[in-house]
Amino acid sequence: MQLHYKKIGEGAPFIILHGLFGSGDNWQSFARNLSANNFSVYLVDLRNHGHSPHADAHNYITMSEDVVALIEQQHLEQPIILGHSMGGKVAMQLAIDHPDLLSKIIVVDIAPYAYPLHHQKIIDALNAVDVQLIPTRGEAEKKLGEQIADNGTRQFLLKNLFWKADNQLAWRFNLSVIEKDIAEVGAATESETPIEVATMFVKGEQSDYIDETKFESIKKTFPRAELVVIKNAGHWVHADNPNELLKAVLEFVSPKT
Repeated sequence: MQLHYKKIGEGAPFIILHGLFGSGDNWQSFARNLSANNFSVYLVDLRNHGHSPHADAHNYITMSEDVVALIEQQHLEQPIILGHSMGGKVAMQLAIDHPDLLSKIIVVDIAPYAYPLHHQKIIDALNAVDVQLIPTRGEAEKKLGEQIADNGTRQFLLKNLFWKADNQLAWRFNLSVIEKDIAEVGAATESETPIEVATMFVKGEQSDYIDETKFESIKKTFPRAELVVIKNAGHWVHADNPNELLKAVLEFVSPKT
């Protein structure tokens, strides 16, 4: 699969992988600031998201192999991978399966252990928006609002709505396959063999996706892992406190003396 991506800047290769129902564009502002530090930043749309192709399978092995194909197609040498949430799981799977391919990984607000299903409310709300019949974006937002009270979440989802044809809206993500494979999104990305890739886990201070009390168990899989907590941030760390996240990322990727 040839994933869609945008490249920003020139320098060492740096790949950013978005979360569920997102796209590379969610990280555009962050990527511009990062690229000013001599990085070629690749904002990738994972399969079944954004402008990338749709496919019948949606799991971490297939998604990580898609990224491997991109690395090989673009002849990227030892890229740094940053992944948020679902994208963080993809980054971890990539490090497990292809540790020699990467330089470092940055895992934003997700851990390698399994998570219980918790996206059903969003999936139900999206299914309630019949894009075959709804004529305007405003009507779509109104329908989403019946089940999703948080305006930020609604706007995040609505970024995926586009005009497929005149008077025909559609979602960019492949909702039917994501719903079918939603258990895969919560699956563990763990290895019996320690993965020696340098890894930074980033936790949003106000988020409970990473349990700090379990970090020693995380280090059984990623023994070179370190944990950074970003203050005044929830799960969407890059939106809540982009400056502190950028500072932590640059400190992690800078050569150590």
